[in-house]
Amino acid sequence: MPDLDLLIIGSGSGNTILTDEFADWTVGIVEQGRFGGTCLNVGCIPSKMLVLPADRIVEAAEAARLGVHFAPPVVDWPAIRDRVFGRIDPIAESGRTFRREQPGVALFEGPAKFTDRNTVIVDGEEITAREVVIATGARPMLPEIDGLAESSAHTSDTIMRIDSIPEHLVIVGGGYIAAEMGHVFSALGSRVSIVHRGARLLTAEDHDVSERFTESFRRRAQLHLNSQVTSIRRASGTTEVRFNRVDSSGRSSPASMSADAVLVCTGRVPNTDRLGLEHTSVELTPDGRIETDDELRTAQAGIWAIGDVRSALQLKHVANHEARVVRHNLLHPESPRRIDERHVPHAVFAEPQIGAVGLREIDLIAAQIPYRAGRRDYSGTAYGWALGDEVGFAKVLIHADTEQVLGAHIIGVQAATLVQQITTAMQFEIPAGRLARDQLWCHPALTEVVENALLDALE
Repeated sequence: MPDLDLLIIGSGSGNTILTDEFADWTVGIVEQGRFGGTCLNVGCIPSKMLVLPADRIVEAAEAARLGVHFAPPVVDWPAIRDRVFGRIDPIAESGRTFRREQPGVALFEGPAKFTDRNTVIVDGEEITAREVVIATGARPMLPEIDGLAESSAHTSDTIMRIDSIPEHLVIVGGGYIAAEMGHVFSALGSRVSIVHRGARLLTAEDHDVSERFTESFRRRAQLHLNSQVTSIRRASGTTEVRFNRVDSSGRSSPASMSADAVLVCTGRVPNTDRLGLEHTSVELTPDGRIETDDELRTAQAGIWAIGDVRSALQLKHVANHEARVVRHNLLHPESPRRIDERHVPHAVFAEPQIGAVGLREIDLIAAQIPYRAGRRDYSGTAYGWALGDEVGFAKVLIHADTEQVLGAHIIGVQAATLVQQITTAMQFEIPAGRLARDQLWCHPALTEVVENALLDALE
């Protein structure tokens, strides 16, 4: 029975905790799936590698309005897919090999389950550890839909490795995974239909952004909004998707369609339900996430948690930040660090792209915070003219009295990059007036859309 100084359950961001500073520690890592976690294997990295060729196809199609005409694209899906996983799979395997052969580190492969506060069983082997970090991430949520389990429907874990592009792809859900995968497969040649229970796509975004994205994405996919899937059944090589849709008067009517493939992306759930946490004092939130303090300690002494298993944000950059905090706190318990997640940017890499940080307008109204909103369309700036952009805009929200930036919501080309300067201003409490007026903004650069949105809020 190994006695370890540290056991890390999960090889995603948890794996990044280990540095040379742990050379004198005995360490174990547990992984039951592909080494490297969600982001590397089934999340942000492969999906963005697929978004890139999709972006190129959309850009080529839109070039006609600039006077440049391309022949219809020839999509070699196996080459696209194999480029992605031909790079990712060796990285995952080399990471596994490195940890397996590293002195002072033991790799345990299989599901982990606590039997008490510092004892975990993996594949029948008992492991004890002085400190345990839970970094088990999250997995796709499968809703209660009649026939779903037998339908061979895909999730984000499987859709990126399929053998061929489906002629008709039905996507169940309207969040960021639906938007990104809808963009990818629509660009690569699928007819995409989205069935979503909400009135808009990306309803977690600011209302104006969600509304504009929905309007724009109608050109790429058939949207069945205000619709609830009732059954999914696979037979004779096709899948029938049945759903009820509600019209503007509130009347419900049944509908159905056949698909070559179905992608279910209705959210993700934290991987806490199979860990045996009932044998510890670790506390969970109502939605199953692990509760921690701002030093990332759980209610059970000696157990820490990072990443999607604890954070509702479920973002890789948050998990990496948390890993750095836990690393420091394990090594320097006398001077612990705390996480600061006040201003966390996020992005949706669809077409159009979205970048956002901070509060939405609806949040400010609900909290009765006095604010001013500023907005500038891409088409109202010089670079926007060059782009011929008719969709994109930047929206900023500032406090009516202090002029501190409270949030920013951008949709359009390079939105994920443009939002970072706003994140910096929020983190370091640079008021909107200083940010807009006390620096020179490059002309004619796309950043002027942010400058002008700030000025609109100020003036």
